[in-house]
Amino acid sequence: MGGSGGGGVSGEIAIEGSSTVFPITQRVAEAFNQDNSDVNITVGDAGTSEGFVPFCEGETEISDASRPIEAEEIQACEENGVEYIEVPVALDGISVVTNTQNDWAQDITLEELKQIWEPDSQVENWSDVRSEWPDQPINLFGPGTESGTFDFFTEEVNGEEGASRTNYQASGDDNVLVQGVSSDPNAMGYFGYSYYAENQDTLKALPVDGVPVNPNTISSAEYPLSRPLFIYVSTQALEENEAVGPFVEFYLQDGNLTQFVEESNYVALPGNTENETRAQFEDRTTGTIYAEDGSLPGGDIESALKQSK
Repeated sequence: MGGSGGGGVSGEIAIEGSSTVFPITQRVAEAFNQDNSDVNITVGDAGTSEGFVPFCEGETEISDASRPIEAEEIQACEENGVEYIEVPVALDGISVVTNTQNDWAQDITLEELKQIWEPDSQVENWSDVRSEWPDQPINLFGPGTESGTFDFFTEEVNGEEGASRTNYQASGDDNVLVQGVSSDPNAMGYFGYSYYAENQDTLKALPVDGVPVNPNTISSAEYPLSRPLFIYVSTQALEENEAVGPFVEFYLQDGNLTQFVEESNYVALPGNTENETRAQFEDRTTGTIYAEDGSLPGGDIESALKQSK
């Protein structure tokens, strides 16, 4: 692993936001502290939306996010004079999972996911989705409304962010969702790829529209629920907190970022994209790279990733 990105600095860094990005940032914090033990770093996992609230009020230095910042959050930051740098750090694929004892569902389509998860869904049993599936209750687990995973999934599956049935077991803790699905043969749930990859002995991921979720299909964006993951860094914190710059430089240091991402069971950015991310931060370019729909300027994620290879 590379150097400390500063060495011997001190101070406090408050980070809040996505539970999906949490494993990556937590690993970075622990590694950074090995050479910078005088920096007190707190990393929360309240959810993307919950993370942007204190960030846009100037109360945290960094916000983890599993979706791009949205218009109302941008406005809140502007009203409070909070400028930021958007830093893509990894790729993810929202995994649709069942219990390993489920021997009937081998795949699912986006249309079927919509049928299950839409606001006025009439799906109560597995047989309501496909007649050949058993007449057993389909017990649903998913993230709460504060989650960027919830925002992205509902947009991609139901066509409108936040549009979802409410009669499912929701939690902001992905490990609670993992436990729920792994202990119930009739369960289905969704969450970030890392939490599936770490629990493959008790979970089964369903291919979506015929495409399995794995690092290759996530990187190529062939998997329909692929997405980028971000950190947002306050420019004021960079200027006033001596620990923030070295921490983010360490996060993005050549070799470090890929290692942290892969150790967290996510997918590293393509080389050129990672270099562009690093260059943007080094240039202190404020604002966003990705649009609200998750696209890069001039193209969608798939096109951008293909062009960067």
